[in-house]
Amino acid sequence: VQLQAFGGGLVQAGDSLRLSCAASGHPFSSYGMGWFRQAPGKDHEFVASINYRGDDTYYGDSVKGRSTIPRDNAKNMVYLQMNSLKPEDTAVYYCAGSRLSFGSTRYTNYDFWGQGTEVTVSS
Repeated sequence: VQLQAFGGGLVQAGDSLRLSCAASGHPFSSYGMGWFRQAPGKDHEFVASINYRGDDTYYGDSVKGRSTIPRDNAKNMVYLQMNSLKPEDTAVYYCAGSRLSFGSTRYTNYDFWGQGTEVTVSS
């Protein structure tokens, strides 16, 4: 599976942004998917995950209540909708796929990674 994340950019605090991740190859619909982010000088941070069916999701504490992670298996797409963005959300965001069908919060459980898309939130 190859993953390509896009949709990042420069936004202002309080804005909303939707990141997209396009997957090629099969079988996307059987993979758990996740989003992680990495701010300059920091480790990868779990953002959100979703299971293969799209009916079970987890969120990192820093985005809980402000973000959703829908997926569209017919289009081989997973998204990250982020609302009420804060300057501390500034990071490179990566989508990832896991052969584990459930959504995982653990970085090491993911087998495929996209190239990352940069999000900058100005105050």
